[in-house]
Amino acid sequence: MGDPIRTAVIVGGGTAGWMTAAAMARLLGRGRATIRLVESDAIGTVGVGEATIPAIRDFNALLGIDEGDFLRATQGSFKLGIEFVDWLRPGHSYLHPFGTHGRDAQTARFHQLWLKLVQDGLATADDDLAAYSASTLAARQGRFARPELNSNHPLSTLNYAFHFDAALYARYLRQWSEQRGVLRSEGTITSVARDGTSGLVRSVTLVDGQVIEGDLFVDCSGFRSLLLGETLHEPFEDWSAWLPCDRAVAVPSAAGDRIPPYTQAIADAAGWRWRIPLQHRTGNGYVYSSAHLSDDAARARLLATIGGEPQAEPRQLRFTAGRRRHAWSHNVVAIGLSSGFLEPLESTSIHLIQTGISRLMLFFPDQDFAMPDRDAFNRQTAREYDDVRDFLILHYKATERCDTAFWRHCRDMPMPDSLARKIELFRSRGRIVRHQEELFSEDSWLAVLVGQGIMPAGHDPLADTIPPDALRQQMTALRGALQRAVAPLPPHEDVLARYRSGGG
Repeated sequence: MGDPIRTAVIVGGGTAGWMTAAAMARLLGRGRATIRLVESDAIGTVGVGEATIPAIRDFNALLGIDEGDFLRATQGSFKLGIEFVDWLRPGHSYLHPFGTHGRDAQTARFHQLWLKLVQDGLATADDDLAAYSASTLAARQGRFARPELNSNHPLSTLNYAFHFDAALYARYLRQWSEQRGVLRSEGTITSVARDGTSGLVRSVTLVDGQVIEGDLFVDCSGFRSLLLGETLHEPFEDWSAWLPCDRAVAVPSAAGDRIPPYTQAIADAAGWRWRIPLQHRTGNGYVYSSAHLSDDAARARLLATIGGEPQAEPRQLRFTAGRRRHAWSHNVVAIGLSSGFLEPLESTSIHLIQTGISRLMLFFPDQDFAMPDRDAFNRQTAREYDDVRDFLILHYKATERCDTAFWRHCRDMPMPDSLARKIELFRSRGRIVRHQEELFSEDSWLAVLVGQGIMPAGHDPLADTIPPDALRQQMTALRGALQRAVAPLPPHEDVLARYRSGGG
C-alpha cells in the first residue's frame, strides 16, 4: 500500500472542475486530503452545455442540493426529452423521451407488443409509439410533473432532467465547494513539472511564479488537455470519419413566453441546430461540418433562425470528435473535454463529466497509482465513450435525407461494427441488446431507432401468446390511461413560476 493522497490538484474550473471539486469535498470530507482547484478568470470556458440527462439529479442529490434552490440559482427549467426535427426527412419529427414506453407483459417487452400490434394490422392511427410515453405526451402539451412514486400509476413512467446556465451552475458549485474547504488558486499555468524517474506530474507553476504541488492531478482544462494531452502526450483517437461535424457557433437569445420542457435538435443543411429554453434566455447553436459549410454561413444561418433577439455576439467553437486512448495516465485523470469530446446531440457532455468523477471516486488511488485500478478505469471510460459514440452515429446514419452533400455523406459513410450489429439485430425481430452499464436505455434506443425510420421485419414470438383482441384492448386501455393522467398536469411555465416565487 502506498501513502494516501494528501493533495489533489484540479486544473481548470468550469462545470467539469467544480463538479469534480464538489464531489471530492463531499466524498473525501475535510481533513483527508487538501483539494485545490487552479483556474484563471482570463481563460474562458466552453459554457454551452446547458442540457442534461436525468442522472444529473443523482449528482445534485449526492451533494444534498435542494432542487428549488438549484433551479433558482441556475435559471433552470425542466427537460422531459429531446425533439428531433427533420432528421429522418424534412417535415418529420419525433421525441426521444426520458422514462419508459408502456408496460411490459409477463412474457414480452412492451415494444414487442407494440410491434405485433403494428405488424399484424391491429394498430390504428393513434397507435404511434409516442402515444405510450408519458414523458412524450407531457412534453408535446408543454406540461410537467414529477414521477408518481406508485409504480402502478401511469405517471410513474415519467423521468426528467434539466436545462440550466452552465456558468451559473459552476458558480453555484464553486460556492458550495469553498464552503466545504476546497481551495482555489487564481492564475494561468505556465509550466508543468514531472518527476524525472517515474514521469509523475509533481507541480504546476502559475504566471506569478507560484508553484502548486500535488499527489493527484485532475485535468479539467477542456479541449486543451494541458496535462493528459500536452504534458503526458496521451494519443487522441479521431472519430470524425463517423461524426463529421467539427464546428459549432452558439448564441443566447431572449426567452420567449413559452418555455417548452424539452430540448430541440433541428437538422440543417450541414449539421443541426439546438434550442434550449431557460428561464432567462434561450440557448441556441449550430453544430456543423466545416467541409460542407463556412463559418460565416453557419453564423448567418444561426442568427436567421433563433427566433428572438441575440443577447451576445455568436461564439465560435472548433473540435474533433473522439477520445484520448487512456483517460488516466500516471497520476493524471482527465475529466470532461480533456478526456474526449462527443457533440451535444444527446446532452451527454455533463453526464460524461459526472460518470468520470464517479469512476475516479470508485478507483480513488493512493500514491502507488496501482496499474490494475488505472486499467479498469480506462477500460470502463473507453467503453462508455464508444457506446455513446454509436448512439450518436445512429442519428446521422439512419436517414432518408439526400438533399445536401452533408446528408449524402452521412448516409453513405461506414459505421462501427458494434453499431451495425445492433441495427441488424433490431431490424430482424426488434431485439435490443445493451452492455450492462451502457448509458442509453432500451427505451432510448427504441425511440431513436424507430424515430430514424428503422422498423423490424418481425417481433418476439412470445408476443404472440397474447390473443389479438386482448392485445388490442390492453393497448387501448393503456393509451387512454396515459392521456387521462397527463391532461390535468400544470403548464411547465406555471411550475417554474412557483419556483421563482420561492415555492415548488
